[in-house]
Amino acid sequence: MEKILNREEGRFLADRIAKEADVKLYECYQCGKCSAGCPMAGSFDLMPRQIVHLMHLGDMDSVMKSKSIWLCASCHTCVERCPHDIDIPTLMEKSRMEAQKRGICAVRNVKLFNDIFTETIRGFGKSQEVILEGAYNVTSGRLLQDMANVPAMLQKEIVRPELNSVKDRDHIRDIMNKCEKGGAVR
Repeated sequence: MEKILNREEGRFLADRIAKEADVKLYECYQCGKCSAGCPMAGSFDLMPRQIVHLMHLGDMDSVMKSKSIWLCASCHTCVERCPHDIDIPTLMEKSRMEAQKRGICAVRNVKLFNDIFTETIRGFGKSQEVILEGAYNVTSGRLLQDMANVPAMLQKEIVRPELNSVKDRDHIRDIMNKCEKGGAVR
């Protein structure tokens, strides 16, 4: 595995991410409650407690190259179970953003889905499931992935063929731009 950061750079990055997430990495005593309760653990290559431990050690290479930061559902089950309320989803999100800045993506289709979802929000101000599913299926090469479900989804009005957008799409774009730059939205 090619090294991206040396240990000192990794520690600096981990400390910065932890500070931004308002997390004290040293408070984790590796009880494992976060990992035991994680609904995505079966898909992870590194468990939530391992992510925190690697960040504490400054091994951000392993964190940024892991599938786990891309697969975290941000459900906060780990935070609810943690005796110190360590915000692992925010650590995962910020690590994923850092990996993306460096061109690292361990799970291509998650990034692809996220990019399409984000552009749909930018364009319409809210999610458009029909466009999201169609664009994802075409760009991922899974053209017929959901076709068997479409008639039932249309009949039950889970998705609709007409597109709707919010009134002030520019305001939504401004919010998204501020979030991407790491700024607070007020």
